[in-house]
Amino acid sequence: MSLQHINRVIVTGGAGFIGSHIIDYLVRNRLAEEVIAIDNLSSGSIDNIAGHINKKYFTFVKADLKHPDEQWLYYFRNADIAIHMAANPEVRVSVTNPGIHFNENLVVTFNVLEACRRGRAKTLVFASSSTVYGDAKTIPTPENYQPLEPISIYGAAKLAAEYLCISYSKLYGIKCLIVRYANVIGPRSTHGVIVDFINKLRQNPKELEILGDGTQRKSYLHVYDAVDATLFLALKILPTAGVDYDVYNVGNEDWITVREIADIVVEEMGLSNIKYIFKPATPDGRGWLGDVKFMLLDISKLKSTGWKPSMNSYTAVRKTVRQLLKKET
Repeated sequence: MSLQHINRVIVTGGAGFIGSHIIDYLVRNRLAEEVIAIDNLSSGSIDNIAGHINKKYFTFVKADLKHPDEQWLYYFRNADIAIHMAANPEVRVSVTNPGIHFNENLVVTFNVLEACRRGRAKTLVFASSSTVYGDAKTIPTPENYQPLEPISIYGAAKLAAEYLCISYSKLYGIKCLIVRYANVIGPRSTHGVIVDFINKLRQNPKELEILGDGTQRKSYLHVYDAVDATLFLALKILPTAGVDYDVYNVGNEDWITVREIADIVVEEMGLSNIKYIFKPATPDGRGWLGDVKFMLLDISKLKSTGWKPSMNSYTAVRKTVRQLLKKET
């Protein structure tokens, strides 16, 4: 596919899971002259971007986006595109400490939007989430589903940030792409159900604690597909769409249960006769308060652009397990 070539791109959270894969993609496909990663390394790792350090095309800025300062604001001057991936991704933490998601997901997004406005950045890509839909009554859930009623502070912060993006687009002419991701998985991930299961089974290969009743069913997208879709939308579709902003679901067409994920992890680790211990946090079997039990995004709008995922949820889960176990690259 032919994508727009850009001069300067900023990736916030560039040392993190999805952000580092975006940088790899940009560099591998020679899509940008200058790539700037901004990260405070709270959850990201310099190891994720080690191959780019000291290269002419790459700049790493260690900075906390919760605190505006000229050190990182400088890089937004005349940026072609800012890809905003910096966030706290742990949905569960918002139950006990909601201030974390307010500050790290909403305040940070406001600061990035302000940096775009002051620096005259042309386009912003915002990493949103399927959690903005809450317990949707329509499944698969389309982008125009109403009402949007998130059931976690994480989802509420993402939704509030979406509205900030829309307002900045309308007021200041910043083109904005809002990407509502399903569960993104793959190498370099440091949290989520697959990482949790692998870690638990390494500690105790005889039993596995499963949060929830195991019937939770969700859509999973491999990070390779997530990045490919994001940059396809940002560098091919949005520039010619003739709109101030646009919203896309980015996910898969199928879904998989937590118990099925556990079975795949057990199989790939070469284990057997594992005792599953289910720990539902709610009467209807959710893993934690604020956990959306059933999630499947309608990706018809995304597919209408000509893009479709290369792996379904089952293949993505198995590939991720193998990659995290170092069986595959």
